[in-house]
Amino acid sequence: METYESILLVKPEVFVYKIPPRTSNRGYRAADWNLQEPTWTGRMRLVSKGTAISMKLEDKTSGALFANCPIETYPGVAVEAVTDSSRYFVIRIQDDNATGRSAFIGLGFGDRSDSFDLNVALQDHFKWVKNQEQIEKEKEAPRQELDLGFKEGETIKINMKITKKDGSESSSRTGKAKGASGVGILPPPPGVASKIAPPPGQPKVSPAASPSHRPAGQTEWGDFTSAGSQQAPQQPQQANSNWVQF
Repeated sequence: METYESILLVKPEVFVYKIPPRTSNRGYRAADWNLQEPTWTGRMRLVSKGTAISMKLEDKTSGALFANCPIETYPGVAVEAVTDSSRYFVIRIQDDNATGRSAFIGLGFGDRSDSFDLNVALQDHFKWVKNQEQIEKEKEAPRQELDLGFKEGETIKINMKITKKDGSESSSRTGKAKGASGVGILPPPPGVASKIAPPPGQPKVSPAASPSHRPAGQTEWGDFTSAGSQQAPQQPQQANSNWVQF
């Protein structure tokens, strides 16, 4: 697939300076250059082709190439900022011929916004290159299939509710009270106990005999003695008087 050339940035006027050799590792200083008399003035184009990027210095009128600066990384050796100004850089230009000669020259902009645009364009390009490399690595890496099978000794637990034919749900819990068959018997709800009929063989208590329906003046002891008089012989009068005193 053919790769097309893209223009990332164009500045119509830049200044080129001849710089002295670096004497120490402290970096370049623009104050050491003759800033009032630039060696060359022209336009600058920042061009990319695929992942490669280069800075081309061209004539304003004819567009003839004056110098070419390939950029491998940024920040790096190809483009280096000076220590005393944000408008000036030191760039490494290379000969396009087979000789591969290179030289370092000074590059300056008339406004700080122009140098800021150069910084942003270079940073964005190399960020895009890094993302592309990451995508290619992911494509080349073998895909790992998702294993959903059970490992050795691995179990699962499932909670299930079984619905009976009448629509009720069975439960494993049992009540404290159990019938003869072992099935738990739930107690009746409040207020229903008084409406349940007594078991066979047990005398039914009439409302008249209940404490709430006693005649006026009749006490619990009177019910007791009257009920007992049907089963035991009548006691002497003296015993009854003593019982009342107690």
